[in-house]
Amino acid sequence: MATCPVCGATVDEAAVRATTGFTAHGASESDPTKGTRQFHDGKWVYFDSLECRGKFLTSPETYTRPS
Repeated sequence: MATCPVCGATVDEAAVRATTGFTAHGASESDPTKGTRQFHDGKWVYFDSLECRGKFLTSPETYTRPS
């Protein structure tokens, strides 16, 4: 399980990555109601909603801390 860096909710990484269908051009699709992810600074970051992902993308430095 991952934790959404914006709101702290638990995110099921497998559910986010699960393919639910394919676009007309063959790209895999997933169900955004189960969460979403974004590749950032060399790693995948998981979010519980598209709203949290949007907030993160607007200002990622607000939600990331140096390791």
